Amino acid sequence: MIRIHKHEGGSTQSVDGVDPAWLKPGSGVYVWVDLDSATREESRILADVFHFHELAIEDAMSESHHPKVESYGEYLYLILHGIDFAAAEHQFTTKDVDFFLGTQYLVTVHPGVSRTLGRINDLCDKDNRLLGEGPGVLLYRIIDTMIDNYRPEVEKLEDQLDELEDEVFEHPDQRLGRRILNFKKDVSSLRQVVLPERDAVARLARREFPLINESLAFRFRDVHDNLVRLSDEAMFFQDRITSILEAHLSSVSNQLNAVMKVLTIITTLFMPLTFITGLYGMNLELPHFGLGDNTMFWALMGAMLASVGVMLGWFRKRGWI
Repeated sequence: MIRIHKHEGGSTQSVDGVDPAWLKPGSGVYVWVDLDSATREESRILADVFHFHELAIEDAMSESHHPKVESYGEYLYLILHGIDFAAAEHQFTTKDVDFFLGTQYLVTVHPGVSRTLGRINDLCDKDNRLLGEGPGVLLYRIIDTMIDNYRPEVEKLEDQLDELEDEVFEHPDQRLGRRILNFKKDVSSLRQVVLPERDAVARLARREFPLINESLAFRFRDVHDNLVRLSDEAMFFQDRITSILEAHLSSVSNQLNAVMKVLTIITTLFMPLTFITGLYGMNLELPHFGLGDNTMFWALMGAMLASVGVMLGWFRKRGWI
């Protein structure tokens, strides 16, 4: 699906196509084109109307890339990631959104529904300021909203981290290992997205590109600050989940050691019993020490019980049990 918004003369309206004359500097027209899961036919607008570089178009139409910003002279090509709110179950996933920024236009390309872009598309016709302030400001508003949407997801991760921490220390369970590893994967995904995203926005905040003026750079500094906080939290989460995993493995190891300790003690206790019963179970004449069969049986039973008692007493004295 393709949605086109045009701002001219102080008002914004939806249109069906783009006049190439609108894209020339000083035309007085601002254009925003949003491609949502665009078909091959719809995506031809990138080459036929905007004449973007074929490599940039190839990247924009592919599924996923790391965040980055590149200059192609008359326009900027930017890749950022937004939270995927459509996930069926909780798992930190993102969708990349591609931006082409020119003096008179902004083009966004994304695979599937984007909550941020959907909401701003709905508001664009109602609020003339969204596109009326220029494509650069509209780019800032979209990016700022995308980064703000990270906060609820990060808070979910933090809440789950607290729950895992409590479970590991209060109710250690070997089955927690899978949950911890899944959580570690989510945190790693957050870091892999936020860190390069922070670096990309930093380039916008530093005014490395002529299309980003000083006023716009100040706005991107605020976005960069938010990304710095998110990246710091992601690194903190990584350290915490590593500590939790180590504590879990230590707890599981201690449980295993306790089980092995009990089994070793049981095996050790039965060693003399097995020897005595095996010895007197052989089909040979063995000395009964002048005792009858019945008396000898109870004497052996007493000897075995005494050996168990002596061994348990020795184990306790040594601090093994």
